[in-house]
Amino acid sequence: MTGAREVVVTGGGTGIGFAVASWFAKAGERVTITGRREQVLAEAAVLLGARYVPFDASDPAAVTAALAELPERVDVLVNNAGGNTDFGRDPGDLAALAEAWRANFAANVLSAVLVTTALTPRLADGARIVNLGSIAASKGAGSYGAAKAAIESWTADISRELGPRGITANVVAPGLVEDTEFFQGTLTDQRRQALVTHTRTKRAGKPDDVAELVGYLASPGAGHLTGQVIHLNGGAHLGR
Repeated sequence: MTGAREVVVTGGGTGIGFAVASWFAKAGERVTITGRREQVLAEAAVLLGARYVPFDASDPAAVTAALAELPERVDVLVNNAGGNTDFGRDPGDLAALAEAWRANFAANVLSAVLVTTALTPRLADGARIVNLGSIAASKGAGSYGAAKAAIESWTADISRELGPRGITANVVAPGLVEDTEFFQGTLTDQRRQALVTHTRTKRAGKPDDVAELVGYLASPGAGHLTGQVIHLNGGAHLGR
């Protein structure tokens, strides 16, 4: 494969997604970012020199409608859209609990499944799929952890399905990463210190840490690495 690649990053307007998109843009790739908030995407796209396509990745109709604006060929797909939708929720009763679980499943699983399925006919041979997971899939975190565990299982499935075309699919599972919107202002100093203490590097992760790993997984040299969960957490959880 020669020339610039077509890279699609969902949830690319802020945090980890923005850092990933920036990594590819600096590498000279053609980048398209997606997300639900058009103003955020537009501002990010200017900074990145990227294209942007606003849509809700968990909505089948919205994904279908967005296809006309997405690249006709995709060499790298990074499914970053999601987050813990349980913050600020009070389960209250079983109906509210069920809705909370559905929300996290939609945000973190359906978003990746729908976008990937829609773009599969456009994936180039030798393309790379990188899905953002979480340490929560191993450590446990209610519906969010369960959703990220589902991402791991689904990634194994698509790695088998698409492998004969030289397409790889892997999960990057970060631990604590600062400078993102993930915690929505709920991370206390005490909780942050506890999470840092659990690492072996004694620091929080940064969006650029994730971007560097995603960049490697998208590289030609990672062509025989597929179906894996790569833990990126400073040793807070050992994936073995």
